Amino acid sequence: MNKIIIRPAQLSDAQKLLEIYAPYVKDTAITFEYDVPSKKEFASRIAHTLERYPYIVAQKDGIIVGYAYAGAFKSRAAYDWSVETSIYVARGIRKCGTGRALYTTLEKILKAMNIKNVNACIAAPEKEDEYLSNDSILFHERMGYTLAGTFHQCGSKFGRWYNMVWMEKLIASHEENPAPVLPFCAVQEQFFPKK
Repeated sequence: MNKIIIRPAQLSDAQKLLEIYAPYVKDTAITFEYDVPSKKEFASRIAHTLERYPYIVAQKDGIIVGYAYAGAFKSRAAYDWSVETSIYVARGIRKCGTGRALYTTLEKILKAMNIKNVNACIAAPEKEDEYLSNDSILFHERMGYTLAGTFHQCGSKFGRWYNMVWMEKLIASHEENPAPVLPFCAVQEQFFPKK
């Protein structure tokens, strides 16, 4: 198996990342987004995330094959130590270790930032169909996430109703007075040294 290289996303990656994301929008209920965003909008999303949180990509043989990022869980200050995570892997190479490599790196970065909890919002079928399976839930379980709650029939796509589940993983201890959360830029070089 070729080595997976993980690196920070750059705005110039927007088109390649969008090519990975677009089939999830058009052909699945994995994302509840209906329309594929423009390259400009997607680049804006990357830039917004990188203002505070990690956004990383996986490469094999120089080709981007997946990406993962974290974002604010909620806007209130008391939630600062919790994030929501997202991951997308090119559909032809799933179940090859890319997702694990991305999430393992993402969690290490988040822990260095003083994040305590990682949360994933995942579309869930009542019954698997051609648009949605339980693969994402099973992946998160393998990564140590546990089910925190289910919202029933809250998303409609392709003329069907889907559930949404929250899964969580505690990645650090919860002290009475936690250290402040650091921005990604403060820990980035620890994981991605400048050459």
